[in-house]
Amino acid sequence: MLLAIDVGNTETVIGLFGPEPPEAADAMGFARASGEHGLTHHWRISTDADRTPDEHAMVLTQLLDLEGLDLRTAVTAMAIASSAPAATTQLRRMANRWFSSLALTVIGPGTKSGMPILYDNPREVGADRIADAVGAFDLYPGASIVVDMGTATVFDVVSERGEYLGGAIAPGVAISLEALYSHASALRSVELVRPRSVIGRSTVESIQSGVLYGFAAQVDGVVERILEELGPATVIATGGLAGLISPHTKHIQHVEPWLTLHGLRIVHERNHLGDAS
Repeated sequence: MLLAIDVGNTETVIGLFGPEPPEAADAMGFARASGEHGLTHHWRISTDADRTPDEHAMVLTQLLDLEGLDLRTAVTAMAIASSAPAATTQLRRMANRWFSSLALTVIGPGTKSGMPILYDNPREVGADRIADAVGAFDLYPGASIVVDMGTATVFDVVSERGEYLGGAIAPGVAISLEALYSHASALRSVELVRPRSVIGRSTVESIQSGVLYGFAAQVDGVVERILEELGPATVIATGGLAGLISPHTKHIQHVEPWLTLHGLRIVHERNHLGDAS
């Protein structure tokens, strides 16, 4: 089974993929997912750049133990996509120390993604963006726009031929709220839920309305401009806030909360074809 780890700036998402039956393999030999893309377990923890390799091993072991699984016997491969360089280093050290017998993929320069990267400098493209694009093209062949709603709101664009074209990056909900609270002393932290109406009747509802509908409008506005350049495309949302924001947009067609993990799995298979996963 493959343990996939997606390290974001704020949160880390971990998924365990089960083995696929033989009939689920395509002509290329890559495992094709069924149901939740073959995902059997998933967890979400905070990203801690100061976590040591031993602490990473302990956290992973405890998470699997909660499900009655032994990491050393249940996991046969490990794949990592990280937006936090310090965490990437520590996770790589963890894998080398505690799980050196496992097939390991860490998305970075030199990793075979199977997707042409048409960025001016391909090394600048984050590992999570590559995984999102690969996962999107696998699930929805053809042109697509992936909107990843995390610490930043990231738009990634894939061409009809499966090329990574680039995208756009904007401050995410968490960053924007933090700035709002820091610079407006009269405003306080609020729970991010849908307000009773767009016209807030309290300071809390006004903030909720501005954030929820403001970010939904931002997503629609950027997507519309991309569609003008790209042409028709499938629009997919992922990330921790996708489920909250997407219902209030006009252009989001699919919500795939585990898209990054799915793409990470595919990249791993393309680098370890024939290895147990």
